Amino acid sequence: MIKEFWLCFVPLFVAVDAVGVLPLYMNLTEGVENSRLRKIIVQSVLTALAVGMAFIIFGRSVLRFLNISVADFMIAGGALLFVLSLRDLLSAEKGHGIVDYESVGAVPLGVPLIVGPAVLTSILLLTDQYGIFTTAASTAANVLIAGLIFMLADYIYSFLGKVGTKTVSKVASLLLASIAVMMIRKGVAIFIRG
Repeated sequence: MIKEFWLCFVPLFVAVDAVGVLPLYMNLTEGVENSRLRKIIVQSVLTALAVGMAFIIFGRSVLRFLNISVADFMIAGGALLFVLSLRDLLSAEKGHGIVDYESVGAVPLGVPLIVGPAVLTSILLLTDQYGIFTTAASTAANVLIAGLIFMLADYIYSFLGKVGTKTVSKVASLLLASIAVMMIRKGVAIFIRG
């Protein structure tokens, strides 16, 4: 059970990439007073948890309704993860737009920065491999860690610096690309077996 939790936790940790999102979080919340900052973090964590849990519960039903096989989803999900990780590896920074402080915690922080396409794809695939409970626990742990990292943003950013934060983000993107290739390989193998 503990081994399964960690096997589920690690791909989600890499997909969430809270340290990689840290510079964007700091940019989005620059100049915001501490009381509002706490509300933004709580809003982002609650939004990310709600969306993640909804995908854990209803994701398989949606696949069945659309008549999408596990192999189809693994190949498509792996391809999507690969493209997202490649984009993050090759880009200088993760982009953002105009900030609305009333909803910045929900969008873009909660979704798509904490729980985005990479996390949602991983959730659906991990639910199939490790079950609902393990995936839900791993998702919740990762979302809470992201919230904690946002709370400690000033300390982490001053410790790692701009270059260190970018380096951690690039390593996480490289790991995500490797996980994506593994998903595609497994999906093709399932498809070939019939």
